[in-house]
Amino acid sequence: MTTVQTDPTETDPGRTAGRSRIRHWVLVAAATAAVIAAALAAAPAGGVARPSGPTVGQAGHSDPNGPSGKPGNAPAAALPRESAPDPAKAVLPLDCGPAPVKVSLSFGALLGGRPSTVLAAHCDGGNGTPPDGVFLLTNGQDGRPRVAATLLEESAGRTVTELRLRSDGTLTARAKGYSSDEVPRFAPDLLVSLEWREQADGGWLRSERSEPAATA
Repeated sequence: MTTVQTDPTETDPGRTAGRSRIRHWVLVAAATAAVIAAALAAAPAGGVARPSGPTVGQAGHSDPNGPSGKPGNAPAAALPRESAPDPAKAVLPLDCGPAPVKVSLSFGALLGGRPSTVLAAHCDGGNGTPPDGVFLLTNGQDGRPRVAATLLEESAGRTVTELRLRSDGTLTARAKGYSSDEVPRFAPDLLVSLEWREQADGGWLRSERSEPAATA
């Protein structure tokens, strides 16, 4: 089991390398998109946001200043979008350089008795297959949405295609991924199922299962 630190300012070689690759992807994608736009007048495709099920377990990291609540305090339930934290008002820990952040999927939920939003977001370079981060938002003391937990870092290289909430409070996702660094970033060769279960300390335990895309 691997516990991931929460402080986005700390120095971690693996995370730094992962974010360097993300920034490189963004810059390359942006440059490619600019060339395509100039030559073909093509616009980047828009994403569709919609609400939305195990690898070795890893712990998603929570904000130590305010966990989303302990399991069993209140039943989990879907929440209307207008009653949940607004992703557009949150500052997400994505290193996108000059590219904007794009929320591809999100849904509102009542988790641990608190209005929450679960979302997948990525750097919108306008081209290629960008990796997503998955985040849990709650409202801070000032009423503004904040990241209460990073459930999946973008450096994992997953492109999330589905997010869902089970009646028992488990968060689930489906994603596309890569079996190695040699696989082209535009041709994911894995289908990935993920789930997160809230722990007694307010953290989230992640489990993941992958299978080859060709035989799935």
